[in-house]
Amino acid sequence: MRRRGADSDGIEAVTLALDPAGDAVRTLDPLVVSLLVVAVGGVAVGGWWFGRWVRRPPGVRLRNLLESYDEVAVLLHPNPDPDAMACAMGIAEIASSVDTDPILQFPGEIRHQENRAFRTVLELDLERVEAASELAAEPVVLVDHNTPRGFTGAQLVEPVAVVDHHPGNGTGTEFTDVRTNYGAASTIVAEYFEELGAPAGETDGGLEPALSPALATGLLYGIQSDTNRLTRGCSWAEFAACGYLYDGIDEDLLDRIANPQVSDDVLKTKARAITERRIEGSFAVCDVGSIGNVDAISQAADELIQLEGVTAVAVYGEYEGTVHVSGRSRDDRVHMGETLRHAVSDVPMANAGGHARMGGSQIPTDHLEAIETEDGSGRAAFDDRLFAAMAGKWR
Repeated sequence: MRRRGADSDGIEAVTLALDPAGDAVRTLDPLVVSLLVVAVGGVAVGGWWFGRWVRRPPGVRLRNLLESYDEVAVLLHPNPDPDAMACAMGIAEIASSVDTDPILQFPGEIRHQENRAFRTVLELDLERVEAASELAAEPVVLVDHNTPRGFTGAQLVEPVAVVDHHPGNGTGTEFTDVRTNYGAASTIVAEYFEELGAPAGETDGGLEPALSPALATGLLYGIQSDTNRLTRGCSWAEFAACGYLYDGIDEDLLDRIANPQVSDDVLKTKARAITERRIEGSFAVCDVGSIGNVDAISQAADELIQLEGVTAVAVYGEYEGTVHVSGRSRDDRVHMGETLRHAVSDVPMANAGGHARMGGSQIPTDHLEAIETEDGSGRAAFDDRLFAAMAGKWR
């Protein structure tokens, strides 16, 4: 047991009495005891604060991070789609609610008629960048991708925050929220607003971010676009987010985005993919030749996958010295992202990737023409590679 006593100088000390086994008496200096008490108290308080931080919803943590900056660059991936643009809109609104100035930027171009309509109808102010030196602020927030790409010096950019649903190893230095089980990044951002207590359809959030009709419409369409109207790659979260957003949307804005006019080039590319496709079993491949609109490739793939009896497709065409490939799959045996990666794995300067249901690839035209197989070379050989990859016959 413990007892309290005084030493020869009258200073109180803590002493442990002899126990029944006759162990030696130990005396602890009062200063040591005080330091131990302070240390234990510090650990307890620190653990409490850390627990509060960890338990804070991601939306709250991101808002608090954005509040620490005067301005941030919200960076979209190259050639941004509705999901990326909607995410950027949401992050910008959260930043503005804490008096942080957001600047929305993207590399590449916005060509797809759906993407152009989204930007125009919702009046998005987006700046194009070609080099890291053109980023509007040092703090960078990545949306709908987790590794900067598509501009000179991208590999040197270290984002402070990342919000994404794609596979990858990219992280933010201060905040990372990558949910690969989600069908759209817009779902994540919609959850942030719900966590921050923003009612759908409010134009003035006061001290909280406002989920205006335009933003609610953008997020809803971002979810629909990336999940093919909630039919592909959905999680429970997509349906919950749509339910939360629904009361706040503007149906007129939604209709104008969803039904844009289609260019003549896109229609011709779709027609060629359908009429000139090559089919082996349940797989289809088509080379649509030279194109004037890169986004026509993905739209042609979307059309081709609808053919009866076809379960996986790859469509490719050439634009300004690069062959662009777009793949679609509704076959559980064909992971399209992996399929395209394997098809170009030994082609110099080629890149490919994607999800199970969709993927893309870019190959320098000269390197594509150099591909050879036992049955041929160039584009005919590439067709053979695509069919073999979809069949799981990796080289």
